[in-house]
Order: sequence, then C-alpha cells, then structure tokens
Amino acid sequence: MGNLKQMLDTSEQVRIIGEDTDLTFSIEDRTALIDDGRHNNFPGGEVYTAPQETSVSGKIYFDLPVLIYGHEITDVRLAFRDGAVTDSASKNNGLLEQLLKIDDGARRLDEFGIGTNIGVTHPTKSMLLEEKMAGTIHLGLGNAYEACGGLNRSAIHWNIVKTMKPGSILVDGRMLRENGRLLLE
Repeated sequence: MGNLKQMLDTSEQVRIIGEDTDLTFSIEDRTALIDDGRHNNFPGGEVYTAPQETSVSGKIYFDLPVLIYGHEITDVRLAFRDGAVTDSASKNNGLLEQLLKIDDGARRLDEFGIGTNIGVTHPTKSMLLEEKMAGTIHLGLGNAYEACGGLNRSAIHWNIVKTMKPGSILVDGRMLRENGRLLLE
C-alpha cells in the first residue's frame, strides 16, 4: 500500500476504464492515505485520495449494489461534467435522485479509493468490507476528507463500489491496475 500511496501522491491524472465506464479526474496536489486498519475503520485495505472538485469528466457504471438508509440501489450509472453529476440512473432511481439533491456537494466526487484487501473475496453488502476488497475501486459522493486535500462539503459521504474485472486504471497514462490486479513494482 505504501507504493500505491507514493504513486498517487506524485501523480496528476487518473483514468478508469471498464464496463460502460470511461472516467477521468485530477488528483494533482492531493494526498493519498492508507487505511491499514490501525487508525481508521476495520478491516483495513484501501488507499484513497480526493479528486480535484471540478476535474471529473466522463461516465461510470457501478456493478455492485449499495445499501443506504436501509434501501438497496443497484446498477448505478453516473455521468460527470466539470466535476458534477449531470446524469444518473439506477434500479432505485428515486432514492438516487434524492441523495444527489441533498445539497450542492452531494453531486461531486469526494473520494477515489482502491481496494487492496485480499482477505475480502466477495461482495457482502457491507460498505466497510466491499470498499476494501482487492480488485475494486470506490468513488465517494459528498463530503471530502480534508486530510487528502479535498475541499468539497456536503451532508453526505456515500461510497459506491465497482469491480475492475474487466477494467483498468491508468495513472498519468501508466497502467496501475488491469482486470483487478495491481501492476506496481
């Protein structure tokens, strides 16, 4: 996780490519943090940072369901322009739209995280586990972590997980993860 943190800390651009997904954003001048289970939530197993607020552009499809306020939202699709969600769809679209309307910050990404925990092997419908599952990424909408340099403020912080098989993450044009496997030296 230390190598992944160092790579993110010294990089500027992230591109996520996968099923119905092509999303880019800047992480320039942001700090990546390691959740190894000692200081944050348990279990550990993620490296995360905050995207530049107005840099997010493109679309993403989240293949894992998410539970929020006791309701399941599936097949979440988001489109971004200039950092804000411009279009959304899901199988529980009414609730998704309500979440996005909570405040202006709810429509912006506050977190980009990469799951690294090889002990979490399958979806559980528990965000604390799924966001750390190796082979996944997660994006958060809403209130950003100040420790990462994030400036977005919102009443919510809502993470959504995407498996990266098939898929890839490019950082400054270099392949970081391909089909769920990290390619760090």
